[in-house]
Amino acid sequence: MTSTTREQTPVTVEGEGLEVRTQDIGGGMSVMFMRAAAGTDLGPALKGLPDDLCQCPHWGFLAKGRVRIRTKDGDEMYESGQAFYWGPGHAPSMVEDTEFVDFSPTEKVNEVVSHVKAQMG
Repeated sequence: MTSTTREQTPVTVEGEGLEVRTQDIGGGMSVMFMRAAAGTDLGPALKGLPDDLCQCPHWGFLAKGRVRIRTKDGDEMYESGQAFYWGPGHAPSMVEDTEFVDFSPTEKVNEVVSHVKAQMG
């Protein structure tokens, strides 16, 4: 059994109003704690991935804020207090200061985190 807190989870991406912490939690899954300022758009950091969208699925809980998720089929809005599933093919944009925790397949989330870090320089 594995557990972690936000504070115990290593920072994997930081800068431009964004803090991402990820850690393998077991069972082929990782936990991600994300904080992002209003106006943070991850779309530009996802350029170069298939369809320029995140291809990793995420299951999580939005603890604070509002997030617009762009997909090929249109936008969807998520608000504080909602549990969510974001399937492959999405790009989040923070409408308000946002905090969420999600669970994703470790291999897929590591690919996306590496790509985002490279794009951010």
